[in-house]
Amino acid sequence: MCGRFTLTADLKSVAERFGAPASDVETPVPRYNIAPTQGVIVVNDEGRRQLRQMRWGLIPSWAKEAAIGNKLINARAETLTEKPSFREALKKRRCLIPADGFYEWQKLGKLKQPMRIVLKSREPFGFAGLWDVWENSEGDEIRTCTISTTAANELLREIHTRMPVILTREDEALWLDPKIQDPAVLLPLLKQYPAELMEFYPVSTQVNTATIDQPENIARCEPEKPTGLLPL
Repeated sequence: MCGRFTLTADLKSVAERFGAPASDVETPVPRYNIAPTQGVIVVNDEGRRQLRQMRWGLIPSWAKEAAIGNKLINARAETLTEKPSFREALKKRRCLIPADGFYEWQKLGKLKQPMRIVLKSREPFGFAGLWDVWENSEGDEIRTCTISTTAANELLREIHTRMPVILTREDEALWLDPKIQDPAVLLPLLKQYPAELMEFYPVSTQVNTATIDQPENIARCEPEKPTGLLPL
């Protein structure tokens, strides 16, 4: 599962990291609480790498209503070749979604404590994503995307059963290569990121509100006291 993430670098740094000039990006960065249905920065390859702005929550080209995108913010790696929403995109419309952290909520008694998950290096990384183009009733084309997920690694299992797929730098080029369309080549890339290269820490519950997007969101804080636990 991935329902919120961060990208705290500026646009120039993102473009340099992913080797993709910003050709059509209006989404402001840095961002400290990116939520579904919002605009996100995406790296894709349509002849060359480029940064594009897309809406988070994939709307398949054949969909009748845009609302389906609210349910397709994530795509399970294990079933990409089975689901009509993702099958063709896996072959022809893959992307990277730049980030430098994401949030999950750890259950502590009756409390859900938000945790920010990052690489120990604090470097930006790319989620494995898929994208599509949907046309609304006015004839406007809307580009949307989704984040692929896999089973959580041993570090994150205590928080959630799933985690977003973070590609290694070596695998980013393969994932973006439009000449590669064979699922047998692509699916092995969608694996757990090494737990020993990641860490997490508690942050303020203000990240629970999608409209609160400020630097304080990523600051380490004391976790809230668990409730509903039996006394020792």
